[in-house]
Amino acid sequence: MSMLEIRDIHTYYGNIHALKGVSLYVERGEIVTLIGGNGAGKTTLLNTISGILHPREGSIWFEGERCDGTPAHRMVELGISQCPEGRRIFSRMTVRENLEMGAYTRRDRQGIQRDLARVFEIFPVLAKRRKQVAGTLSGGEQQMLSIGRALMSSPRLLLLDEPSMGLAPMLVETIFDVIREINARGTTVLLVEQNAAMALSVANRAYVLETGQIALAGSARALLDNPRVKAIYLGEAVAAADTSGLN
Repeated sequence: MSMLEIRDIHTYYGNIHALKGVSLYVERGEIVTLIGGNGAGKTTLLNTISGILHPREGSIWFEGERCDGTPAHRMVELGISQCPEGRRIFSRMTVRENLEMGAYTRRDRQGIQRDLARVFEIFPVLAKRRKQVAGTLSGGEQQMLSIGRALMSSPRLLLLDEPSMGLAPMLVETIFDVIREINARGTTVLLVEQNAAMALSVANRAYVLETGQIALAGSARALLDNPRVKAIYLGEAVAAADTSGLN
């Protein structure tokens, strides 16, 4: 069984049918990316996996245990942590206090200190600014803090929602280098990202989500070469005849 399996998920906002039979899987040790336009349902899917939203139909399985309908705090305890879109740091707390909030479900003090040291190793700038109020950090530093906070729960699966949003190109490169490093250190990653070229460059596999449904799935390399993906998500012109692939 895969580390994460999503089976025919249907999620609603009131009467709005946001996810319409989504199925996907993530194997242990992978980076899997989910790309798609605004309103496609990418954040809704991550929120459904993490327990913020609950599906009306379908099932979610994590490491062999069915967990759809499980509260969000329990999902963190099971080993799934989400870094949300827009960072959502605690702006009036210090960097260290933000990181400690990421470990709120844990009681192993030695493990918490070990993971704090790991976060400071991955993000040396946060170590330098550990006593600084988080709201005074730059946008890139705040994104690093948000990822670091998610890592403090010691997740086996990390959900990243638009980690490059609003960042300068140089910082985007840094964030994706960090994603590679986190994965190399043993954390499986499910990445939602509008920068399709960067996301596909780091991922093992990818899914394209359109209007709440999976339109295409395959290896990241195959999707990079897909003419429709090139035209719609990578901004490359393709011949009019090359219109198959997402229909």
